[in-house]
Amino acid sequence: MVDMAIGIIMGTAFNNVVNVLVKKIFMPPLLYFTNKVSFENQKYVLRVASEDSSEISIGYGELIEVSIDFFIIGLTVFLVVKMMNRFRNKSDDPKNKEVETPKNIQLLSNIEKLIEEQNNLLKRKKE
Repeated sequence: MVDMAIGIIMGTAFNNVVNVLVKKIFMPPLLYFTNKVSFENQKYVLRVASEDSSEISIGYGELIEVSIDFFIIGLTVFLVVKMMNRFRNKSDDPKNKEVETPKNIQLLSNIEKLIEEQNNLLKRKKE
């Protein structure tokens, strides 16, 4: 339960980081290259506002911004998980001396070696 709470808190904080990253880092160069056309305000007007009705429009600019957010979040999560898996694979290999192997993996490795030795002894006795 605590792990889930920590995950939710970290996810919320990560969301704020990504929002700032997109709005303050990635969007300004994109605005520069598109002659200061802001995606946030882009829309396709279906009906212009009049005295008795409001404007009806499709706001595709927000979809573009949300898609950029989603892409950045997905890329970041992919890179973090890939990095974590690389370290986990190194630590799970008992022959790798660079990273300390967890005790449970060491014990399982020792049991595996003992079983192999026992099988070899039993094969020799049968011969």
